[in-house]
Amino acid sequence: MDKPTGPERLHAPWRMEYIEHAGEPVCECIFCEKPQQDCDQVNLIVYRGEQNFVILNAFPYNNGHLMIIPYQHIADFTELSRETLEEMMRLAKLAITALKKAMRPDGFNLGMNIGHPAGAGIAEHLHLHIVPRWNGDTNFMPVIGNTRVLPESLERTWAKVHAAFNEALLEEDGGNPPGCPE
Repeated sequence: MDKPTGPERLHAPWRMEYIEHAGEPVCECIFCEKPQQDCDQVNLIVYRGEQNFVILNAFPYNNGHLMIIPYQHIADFTELSRETLEEMMRLAKLAITALKKAMRPDGFNLGMNIGHPAGAGIAEHLHLHIVPRWNGDTNFMPVIGNTRVLPESLERTWAKVHAAFNEALLEEDGGNPPGCPE
């Protein structure tokens, strides 16, 4: 029997939650709500620092797409405290180290979209994106099909990145246990 002709089917049912709620006004800030809850794995929080937390993007560009988010609800980058900025950069370094261990990417995109005109989805609360990239990870799907193909579940990615982040913390602290909740 010949292979059927026509378009291939790609099932990504987890995206429906995003599609159904796209464009709806947000009552509360999700970046303020999630760290107040005591369910880091469900909320995809990888690490909690003193000024910032690290979270997997629930609607990622690529597997392993992390965000470093200040606890402070702030939109203006120039108003971040020195302590918040210093910890953000330290966590970015740890995140890249962890992603190298867990995902073995060939490169990274690191940056912020500040304000809606710059592409910020949640412009009211700054967040630093860290996106692992692989040689050949761009293809026709995002351009033609407006679809991203993610080969691993968020839950599995969280487990890998969380473990690698804790390893990176141990290395940074010279082998002392990390000060983050399991």
